Amino acid sequence: MLAIADRPRERLLAYGGELVTVEELIAILLGTGTARHSAVEIAAALVAHCGGLIQLSRASPHELARVPGVGGARAARLAAAFHLGRRAMRARFAGADTMDNAADVFARLEPRLSGLAQEVFVALALDVRNAVIEEIEVARGSLTHVGVHPREVFRPLIRAAAAAVIVAHNHPSGDPRPSPADIDLTDRLRKVGELVEIPLLDHVILGHHDYWSMADRSWG
Repeated sequence: MLAIADRPRERLLAYGGELVTVEELIAILLGTGTARHSAVEIAAALVAHCGGLIQLSRASPHELARVPGVGGARAARLAAAFHLGRRAMRARFAGADTMDNAADVFARLEPRLSGLAQEVFVALALDVRNAVIEEIEVARGSLTHVGVHPREVFRPLIRAAAAAVIVAHNHPSGDPRPSPADIDLTDRLRKVGELVEIPLLDHVILGHHDYWSMADRSWG
C-alpha cells in the first residue's frame, strides 16, 4: 500500500489543503487514474493542456474531456468544482457591500472576471452610501476589445435608481493598463454621468492579480 505521502486524498485529510499540490487536488476530483497514467499524471496533463490553473478553471467541460483519461463525467466534476469555488468567492461579497476604493472593486469582481478569454464590462450601481444595489453585466467582447456605449451603461442604472456608478472590465492579456479606447470611454461616461446625475466614481481595469484605477490615476 502506498504511504500517505503518495496518496493525494489521504494527504489532504492528514495535512489540509494548503500542503497538497494543485495537481494532487485535481487528482482527488478525478478519483482514479487509468491503466497507463495515475490520476496525478492526468491532472498534470490537464494543467499543461489548458496553460495553467486559471485557464483550467475557465475551460468548458467539452475542452477538459479532450484530455486523455478525463472523459465526460470527470470533466463535468471538475467544471462543477471550479464553479462552486467561484460562487463561494462571490458569496463573500453578496448583499449591500460598500465600494470604498478600487481594491474593494477588485476583490468583488476578480473571482468573476479573472481568467476569462474575453473582455467583460460590468457596472456596479451604488446607493448614496456607495453600497452595491445591483451588479450589471453591460457587454461581452473579444480577447482585446469590448464595445460599450454610454446609453447601455446608464439605462439600467436609471432603472435601478442608482446614486452613483463604478464600472470595471478585465484585460485577458493580464496587463491592466488602459488603452486609448479605455481612456476615451471613461471620459465619455464621466460626461454622461454628470448630465444624468449618476456620477462615475471610478473605472477599474482588472488584470492578472492586479488592477488599474482610472480615478486613482487621474482618469488616465
